[in-house]
Amino acid sequence: MPVVEIADPQTEPFPGFDSLLISYDELQAVIADDRYSQWRTALSSVQGIYLISDAKTGKLYVGKADGAERFLGRWSEYARNGHGGNVALRELAGVDASHARFQFSILRVFAPSATSAHVDAAEAHFKRALLSRQTGHNRN
Repeated sequence: MPVVEIADPQTEPFPGFDSLLISYDELQAVIADDRYSQWRTALSSVQGIYLISDAKTGKLYVGKADGAERFLGRWSEYARNGHGGNVALRELAGVDASHARFQFSILRVFAPSATSAHVDAAEAHFKRALLSRQTGHNRN
């Protein structure tokens, strides 16, 4: 058969911020794979609060994604090194280098115009509500 067309891979539609739940392996695909271009556009358009769940231990990590690249920039660091620079997650990576146990989700989204104080307050609220300092991976 003759080749008629070489098409781009089918794009993966963005599920929406409230429905997003992805594994570490899926996160790496979102950051690097052309099929997820809609996801990268959406993740770079807002800032907010995210949750990393450790499926092996049940421990939680609450973080904020702000700055110039918002969720996309913050999560790109996790995709690159597995710990995003976080102290407890870096220590965990030293003991168990497999990051496949992590799941990523979004707890709250803010417009790019939201103040740092507003985002910081929401992050602190979720850390208190989810006890991520006492029983999870948050150290601050």
